[in-house]
Amino acid sequence: MNKDIIKGKWKQLKGDAQKQWGKLTDDEIDQIEGDATKLAGLIQERYGKTREAAEKEVEAWQQKHQH
Repeated sequence: MNKDIIKGKWKQLKGDAQKQWGKLTDDEIDQIEGDATKLAGLIQERYGKTREAAEKEVEAWQQKHQH
């Protein structure tokens, strides 16, 4: 799933993102606006993960929602 598809489906996906990464606030989820880079950055910050680990998490999450 590319970044544009996430942005297009963000309204449907943001609830699942909130479940997946519960440390992110509703405002942060709204501000992400489907941007995978922003999502990975917030995961990195909130969960103390490396950038690479956060990006892999986002990529796996995106793959789960390709349908």
